[in-house]
Amino acid sequence: MSINSIFQFLVPKDKKFFPLFEDASSNLVELASNLHEAVNLPLKEREILFKKIDGFEQKGEDITRQTNLELSRNFITPFDREDIHSLVTSIDNVADRLHGASSIMRLYQVDKITKSIRKMTEINLEACQNIQTAVKELRDFKNSDKIKAACARISKLENKSDNVYNKAVFEIFENETDVKNIIKYKEVLSVLESATDKCKSVASVLESIAVKHS
Repeated sequence: MSINSIFQFLVPKDKKFFPLFEDASSNLVELASNLHEAVNLPLKEREILFKKIDGFEQKGEDITRQTNLELSRNFITPFDREDIHSLVTSIDNVADRLHGASSIMRLYQVDKITKSIRKMTEINLEACQNIQTAVKELRDFKNSDKIKAACARISKLENKSDNVYNKAVFEIFENETDVKNIIKYKEVLSVLESATDKCKSVASVLESIAVKHS
């Protein structure tokens, strides 16, 4: 048991880090939800949501910065310092990828949104919701099985995303003749697939924390 773990039982309930973790996961779900909503709208109606996504991405960076600042200020933390850093950084990485997908669609003015893109934003949203579910259980570690179950669902979603991505890329090269469209769709799909990979990275951190404290 680390010295951090021993001190946990000697100090009042943490009131700084857990709210930051929950804010980060809640913000991530909002970002993913707005992205999924955006890809189900016509091109001209997406801009307002893309601007909201910009805001959520910035908020996520602010939460990460604040968490790291609290790490430098506080000797006692709710669990290992490296795990705290890994958790907020991995959540921020998901936000970065999802924001990247919206930025590419915005920059390239992707008009027609394919079923594969919609499916991948849906998968990412579900993965982010599972991250939020797991993060909420970190406060007391009484439901580590719920954390592990959410992480298992994220892993399955990542596999599903891989399958959707592979099929979509095959269909692009099989059916699309416009090189510009090939580049556009391939980039959007790649970033969305990377976002799901990053969700799995968050799950790995959460599962590690759950195992240490179960």
